[in-house]
This record gives sequence, structure tokens and C-alpha cells, in this order.
Amino acid sequence: MRIKFVLLSAILAAALGLSACGPTTVVSNPSPTLRTMSVTGTGMVYLTPDIAYVNIGVHTEKPTATEAVSANNDQTTQVIAALKNAGVDPKDIRTTNFSINPNTQYDPQSGKTATTTYVVDNTVYVTVHQLDKLGDLLDATVQAGANNINSIQFDVFDKTTALKQARDQAVKDAQGQAQGLAAASGVTLGDVQTISFTNNIPQPVTDMYGKGGGAINAPVAAVPISTGQLTLTVTVDMTYLLK
Repeated sequence: MRIKFVLLSAILAAALGLSACGPTTVVSNPSPTLRTMSVTGTGMVYLTPDIAYVNIGVHTEKPTATEAVSANNDQTTQVIAALKNAGVDPKDIRTTNFSINPNTQYDPQSGKTATTTYVVDNTVYVTVHQLDKLGDLLDATVQAGANNINSIQFDVFDKTTALKQARDQAVKDAQGQAQGLAAASGVTLGDVQTISFTNNIPQPVTDMYGKGGGAINAPVAAVPISTGQLTLTVTVDMTYLLK
């Protein structure tokens, strides 16, 4: 009987030990909500364009497709030669459109086909690096046979330095706003938690001569060109931790 009692005591002790080592749920207080401040800064840099892009085209209409293509090829060849003579590098002349379309005229009374001609359009996209010669260049192409000039777009070839200046301005603007708001509200700024920025580079477009397909008389003097200015804008969003 003594042996059984000892065994029973050992089993009870082991059970109590296991019970003491069972899973325990610990309840902790949730972390306090972080206080932050978000501000937006803006930086602007004004640039003078130093490059232009322009679509120059030749539009022809003849009784047959063969005649239309032949006439268009001759005019386009002369236009491209005029561009090269004006100092445009061949790599800056790129064909963007060549099309042949029938133009059918109908008799308004009978509704039957009256005449059919064929329209050919050939357009080249030209990059011009010498803006002071852009007016003379357009004049030369018109005299060479171009009759469809449009969408002159001015740009700045290298915006690297201007972008950095605008970003620096935007960051300083955001920092100044954050410091001012913190001082006014009696809080202290902590570390920056997030920062992001966006660029906005609008490019003004000027239509020259329109998009018509008819012949255009060559101007007496060079075409007047006003490049204006480009405004490069950077917006920076910053979030600060508040102490």
C-alpha cells in the first residue's frame, strides 16, 4: 500500500506541474497612434526653349494614284533637300505618315459617282536645334513645296539642372511650411516619414499655317516665331513625425 501511495503522489505532483506550465494569455496595451503632419511644397523654374519639333508635310491630289504619288515624291524630295540645306541633320528628319486615299465626288442629283481623284500625304517630323533659324527654315520648306505645316512644339533639350533646382525649391518650401505650422501649433517636428514628388513640364504648341491640304503661297519674309518660356514645376509631398 505504501508503494501505491507514493506513485499516486508522484502522479498528482506531475499533473500540478503541467497545469502550472499551461498556456497563459498576456494582454498588452495597444501602441499609441503616431501623430504626423503632411505638407506640400512647390518649386518652379522658367526655361527658354532651345529646341523645336515640327510636322512638315506635302499634300497632292491628282486624277490617278500614280500621278499623285509621283508628284508628291518630287515635292517631298525637294522639301527634304531644303531642310538639309538649312542645316537640319538627316537623323533629325523622320517620316511619320505616308498615305494614299481616293477622293470621290458624287453628283448631288443622281447620287452617282462624278469624279474620283487620289490624295497623297507625306509628313516628316523634324527636330530643329537652331531656333534662331526656324523662321527661315519654314520659309524655305514652303518655297520647296511643303503645304502642310503644323504642331510646332518647343522644348528644352536638357532639363537635368532645372529639375534639380525645382526639386530643391519644392523641398525648402515644404520644410518652411512644416516649421511654420509646428511653431504655430506648439509642437515639435520629428523625422521625415515619407517624401514623394511629381514633375509637371507643360509644352506650348503653336499651329503654323493650319492643317489644310491646299497650296500655300510662300511668304515674302521669314516666318516670325515666338518661343516664349516653359514653366517646369515640381511638387513635393512630405510627412513629418510630431514629437
